[in-house]
Amino acid sequence: MQDEYRTVAHAGVHETEINRSRFLCALAPAATEQEAQDFVAVVRKEHADATHNCWAYVIGADASVQKASDDGEPGGTAGVPMLQMLLRRDMRYVVAVVTRYYGGVKLGAGGLIRAYGGAVGEALDSLGTRTRRRFRLATVTVDHQRAGKLQNELRATGREVRDVRYGEAVTIEIGLPDADVDAFRGWLADATAGAAGFELGGEAYGDA
Repeated sequence: MQDEYRTVAHAGVHETEINRSRFLCALAPAATEQEAQDFVAVVRKEHADATHNCWAYVIGADASVQKASDDGEPGGTAGVPMLQMLLRRDMRYVVAVVTRYYGGVKLGAGGLIRAYGGAVGEALDSLGTRTRRRFRLATVTVDHQRAGKLQNELRATGREVRDVRYGEAVTIEIGLPDADVDAFRGWLADATAGAAGFELGGEAYGDA
């Protein structure tokens, strides 16, 4: 797994005009390829009267899925430059759709490549990005008496509390960078006088 990746901060649209053509770049985070395709379908439906709805997406922290479409523009002048811009910015789990309303002036192949790639770059600048970092999931089990104080101390030391479940004991799920696991075991033993249980789980990504 990659240690970290970047994705778009939130879904949104950024518009730019080039030689009387309107370019609307819609960006959204997408956890799966199906989510990306669904987003493309929604934008295509919303802008069914547009000249083109070109798209690109990158799924996987290691960019294992990369797809793009020119949607009728000359081959390689729209989807590919959009995809290249996403990859150049190290974007993952993201989908971009650039809707073009033709304004009567032809841009030529070079102009189209700059327009579509540029629309994605400007939208990323406008909407902002966030970094997601790889964590180890871990479960801490502690009695009710110590649970509140421990949660406060976890948050005070900057550790991410992902979930808290109350049963016979209190189960607190946290995210830890791999490098911190051993140090955390020692800290937890000190903080709870050895009374807390600790179990390592799988891996996940969280905001850096």
